[in-house]
Amino acid sequence: MRIKISGVGEPVLRGKARPLTPEEIGSQRILDLIEHMRETLSDALGVGLAAPQIGEPLQLAIIEDKVAYHANISEADLAERERTPVPFHVLINPRIHLVSSPEVAFFEGCLSLPGFTGLVPRARRVLVEALDHRGQAVRVDATGWYARILQHEIDHLRGTLYIDHMWSRSFSSLENYSRHWKSKTTEELRQAFENIP
Repeated sequence: MRIKISGVGEPVLRGKARPLTPEEIGSQRILDLIEHMRETLSDALGVGLAAPQIGEPLQLAIIEDKVAYHANISEADLAERERTPVPFHVLINPRIHLVSSPEVAFFEGCLSLPGFTGLVPRARRVLVEALDHRGQAVRVDATGWYARILQHEIDHLRGTLYIDHMWSRSFSSLENYSRHWKSKTTEELRQAFENIP
């Protein structure tokens, strides 16, 4: 069952999500919620979805960056973004540690802000400690695009959206991004947006 994704302006996207209790983790309700989130994410062609995005203020996120999503991206762009496929997994009550400073900027979008994008500086490497859908402890050491996805989704659990981190003057419709910015190098984008007052 595909669930409606909450759009920017919905209060649930700006509140802090609550941790799941040990009794909730592994319950049928949460397992069903994860499955519905997975179907919703797949239908939306996204790489991550946090429970607040479907109206549930819970510290729960899912991630999957499918091989198919890389088909129309050049090898050079995949390499620059350090983007490789990430298998489906669940993060419950995650804690994130930035191993590097947020200095790698790429355009980012969000299923809760469809049709727009902006340049967002993120840490290249992160460590995440969380529980999986069975309540087992997991530790993720991620770099590149995977680290970006983790930061984006865990931000949702804190009521933070990518627009809170982006270089505000880079905010663009997807149409204008494709027309004006998509073919620019990272250095050209930095020169265009990083130091503008």
